[in-house]
Amino acid sequence: MFNKLKQFQDLRKQAKQLKSSMSEETITGEALGGEVKIIMDGNQEIKNVEIDESLLSVENKERLEKGIMEAFASAVKGLQSLMMKKMQSGDIQLPNM
Repeated sequence: MFNKLKQFQDLRKQAKQLKSSMSEETITGEALGGEVKIIMDGNQEIKNVEIDESLLSVENKERLEKGIMEAFASAVKGLQSLMMKKMQSGDIQLPNM
């Protein structure tokens, strides 16, 4: 039982380290040819949203909404790819439970 508790504590420690490490990473998701950009840190917190002024009109409302969703999805996909690279390189290791 104490072995499982130690493994759990190790896992929490690694999770904190991972969160700290990932907070230093940034990913930019783009859509509509770069007219919409979302910048996120590695913990999926949005740090900035950039929207080209040409999209800021009533006529472009649907296009802008779609662009924001696509940019967000692009950023999340980039973060997932970054996480996989870190796991494959050994930067992130999950303990055997």
